[in-house]
Amino acid sequence: MIEVVTASAITAFMTAVLNGAAGEVGKQLLLTTHALVGRTLGRRAPLPTSESGLQVLGREISERLEPGQRQAREWALLLGSTTGSPTLSPGAGVPPPPRDFTDRAAVLKQLKHEATRRADGQPRAALLWGPPGIGSSAVALYFAAKHTGLYPDGQFYVDLRDVAGGQLVEPVVVLQRVLREMNVDPDGMPATASGCRDLYRRLTNGRRALLVINHATAAAQVRPLVPNTPELFLLVVASGPPFSLEARRIEVPPLKDRDAKELLRKAAGADTVARAKRQLPGILERCAGNGYALRAAAAQLLAAQEPSAEPPEAPQSSDPVRRTVRAVCAGLPSATVRLCHLVALGGWPVVTSGLAGWAADVSPEEAARMLAEASEAHLIEALGEDRYRFHAEVCRYLAETAGPQLGVATCSAAVSRTLTGLTHRAEHAAHAALPESWRVADAPERGAPYEGEADGLAALVAERANVLRAITVADEYQHIEMCLRLARTLWPLVLKAGYWAEALPALRAAARCADERQPESSTSAALHFQLAHCLGQLRRWEEAEHEARTAVTHERAAGHLLGEASSTEYLGLLSLYQANGQKAAEWFAEAGERYRLLLDEQGESRHLRRALALLERHTGRALWLQGELAASRTHLSSAHDYFEREGEKYNLARTLTDLAETAHTAGDDAEALTHIAQAMRLLPADATPHRHYLTDLRRRCEEMR
Repeated sequence: MIEVVTASAITAFMTAVLNGAAGEVGKQLLLTTHALVGRTLGRRAPLPTSESGLQVLGREISERLEPGQRQAREWALLLGSTTGSPTLSPGAGVPPPPRDFTDRAAVLKQLKHEATRRADGQPRAALLWGPPGIGSSAVALYFAAKHTGLYPDGQFYVDLRDVAGGQLVEPVVVLQRVLREMNVDPDGMPATASGCRDLYRRLTNGRRALLVINHATAAAQVRPLVPNTPELFLLVVASGPPFSLEARRIEVPPLKDRDAKELLRKAAGADTVARAKRQLPGILERCAGNGYALRAAAAQLLAAQEPSAEPPEAPQSSDPVRRTVRAVCAGLPSATVRLCHLVALGGWPVVTSGLAGWAADVSPEEAARMLAEASEAHLIEALGEDRYRFHAEVCRYLAETAGPQLGVATCSAAVSRTLTGLTHRAEHAAHAALPESWRVADAPERGAPYEGEADGLAALVAERANVLRAITVADEYQHIEMCLRLARTLWPLVLKAGYWAEALPALRAAARCADERQPESSTSAALHFQLAHCLGQLRRWEEAEHEARTAVTHERAAGHLLGEASSTEYLGLLSLYQANGQKAAEWFAEAGERYRLLLDEQGESRHLRRALALLERHTGRALWLQGELAASRTHLSSAHDYFEREGEKYNLARTLTDLAETAHTAGDDAEALTHIAQAMRLLPADATPHRHYLTDLRRRCEEMR
């Protein structure tokens, strides 16, 4: 069959590969593309990062291809690759609105109009905004609950308070959070911001869906989410002033007195509000139509307390949230107020009874009782399952007033206890997630261990926002050792769970701290290595190589040969994924020399033998990329024999995939098909991306026979 491969098709394919999945299968496809580009042009030609560069390369490749030629057929088959096209899958949905939601008819009408108007070439998007506590989030949740019928393809919700760990949330992190909510598998998560944006657009194209982004703080965070399809409605909520976004800006104003009274009746009951008739004018004046303040006042009425003004000794404020917090604190037991002050100091994204107990130096049971008490008074929000969260403005006020009320020494001790508790918990989780890795610390004596790798990794994923925040807090409070220990616990998150972009800001801060306090140490080297891994996964090659070289230099200065070998190996992988097989093979050879030196010094070691086997596989791939197919087979066969002998099914399947690629390149498709069948039998059923890749490779082999 005559195949005509156009330059535009090649360019589009290379663009998709460059921005494709960051997992092993995505990198495998990247290598396959590099190899075919090199064979077609007869030289090394890494994929350019610019659109114009990709177009030039696409035209050059197309001009080299002749219909009926093997390479033309190879390109045609590769361009038809189907490594699994994700589809939009409903996630957890949007949380329910508060039961006491009241009025907002004008705001809801504007939202409905934006959601249902004729598109006329303009994206359907709205920016809800208003001062802290006014009820912008409640409006978004109510709109979603009321109009589920408008969105048969799903409603998706991301709260950016869950992500940042105290840092400004990067746009790529927001994109990845949205894709996770859309059930994109971690192995299928694109490596680059543009890849995430493109996948988001493909998933939502033509879909009648609602996307709510709560607590956005900058237009850059959400601009990539502005729909390119009229069926999708983007609803962004900002607590504070609006920002410039291609969306209809809708202000959420204070509730009018009539509606404020209605909210009080819904929250506290009509009889309760009737009994407080004489206090109502004062309550309404102090709350100033602020939803948070009104709910807190209702809680006080239910508790048979008269919602009072700020304590006489407190400075007067026009801000209804701060006035309310002062009034609520005046009506709570001093121990509960003290706990809330001390917990607020860290600005923790999630508060548990364990964390609150560390801060206040009380038992988890006592902390749980106080948190429940504070939640009933609306000083903190209950999320369920022993998880709480402060409203941002409430947290800010409590943290600001903790020092003057409790003393600097008490506050400092609370932060130190909390950081210590979080460090021990994170170290237990990291050790459980990677029990044989020297890159994580041994489990500490204090704290409870986790049962297995899955439990440890799940715990780190669940607590990642607090751990990331703890690194920043430890740096701010000059707890340098804990800052660095916490940063080391991120390794399982970036190696196994794919939270590269989220971890970057905290890792950068920790690496700077290590360079200043422990320069050229194994600790600083380890953090630069983690940074290199994150940046490499995000395909920011130059930055990644700089960090990896720094890791090598620091490991060498520290006399840590194992770390030097591992970092050198990663330099080889970075060269490999940039299509420089020759340089990659040189780095792998250098790493192998260091691993063998360790073998000579330490004697026989299963871990070092395994590292050498992995190097054999990497070297085989580098030689395949260079077109040295016989040498490639020799190295890959050596790795194959080791993994088969040791019973490492996953690495054996990966090596068999490499052998299949090498055999296919050599024109021995029968041998390639044998390797593919063996790899398929070894892979678990849930290894979907790898299975898709092998299925596609099998199709290419069968078509070329």
